[in-house]
Amino acid sequence: MIEFDQVSKHYRAGGRDIAALQPTSLCIDSGEVFGLVGHSGAGKSTLLRLINRLEAPSSGRILVDGEEVTALDAAALRRFRQRVGMIFQHFNLLASKTVADNVALPLRLGDDRPARDVRARVEELLARVGLGDQADKYPAQLSGGQKQRVGIARALATGPKVLLCDEATSALDPQTTTQVLALLDEINRELGLTIVLITHEMDVIRRVCDRVAVLEAGRIVEHGPVAEVFLHPQHPTTRRFVQEAEHIDEAEQRDDFAHVPGRILRLTFRGEATFTPLLGRIARETGVDYSILAGRIDRIRATPYGQLTLALVGGDLPAATAALEAAGVHLEVLR
Repeated sequence: MIEFDQVSKHYRAGGRDIAALQPTSLCIDSGEVFGLVGHSGAGKSTLLRLINRLEAPSSGRILVDGEEVTALDAAALRRFRQRVGMIFQHFNLLASKTVADNVALPLRLGDDRPARDVRARVEELLARVGLGDQADKYPAQLSGGQKQRVGIARALATGPKVLLCDEATSALDPQTTTQVLALLDEINRELGLTIVLITHEMDVIRRVCDRVAVLEAGRIVEHGPVAEVFLHPQHPTTRRFVQEAEHIDEAEQRDDFAHVPGRILRLTFRGEATFTPLLGRIARETGVDYSILAGRIDRIRATPYGQLTLALVGGDLPAATAALEAAGVHLEVLR
């Protein structure tokens, strides 16, 4: 659906070029939720805004649904943007317009639809986002979560194929964030929209995305399926994001584990293996004793996963590790 071919973006400041995005090639598949994660200044907002040409690239080509958007003139660009919805961090609603009028705005700007068709579309969209009874209210009368739902309804008004989310949950409390992410997940599944979502929170990526790219200083330093990147991060930036999301302090763990005897392993379970009573059986068969030093069980989108840090002592250790690997458990030797 979206292809970046050696795309870069530079800004001129103080008589010199500042690189916001280094030459980048990237493909985003139709119907997937793709996450872009990075700290402030990493280049993720620039990359997102290049997709609908809110920013013009300094070099390279961008194709969306087979159309080279970097080559579009002003009229063609306006038509193209009707197929790309955008949700903003701070909602960007018109304070003087009602909820219904905010949602109707793209329809009234885009073509000459009959008023009854516009009203029907607005009612349909407000019902979808759970705000069917809020049509006549103004943004100041809504909560943050309700404002973002209006923003989502407005972004869907023209029936786009692509939905861009610019830090869509960072202004919301945790409970409201969960509700908005569930709504985006529902929209993706039911409408088949391609969603590109930027955030600085790895937990948002874990809950809703299929694949993720991690940006640092204008470069993609790691990308792939969320489960692989989240559970087995390779780049230091990615590891920091995961540790922040899971409240892990590696230095503190090393100190805690320094006096623990035996081999220390990190085990990763995915899918139904997460709930299989595997450790007890292997301990009985191999005579290995184990102690659990750390652990977590959660979900990456709809897939359950578990990670355990164990200390193994005694018995037949090679047989125990072989049995774990044979059962599909991913092993990392920490010590």
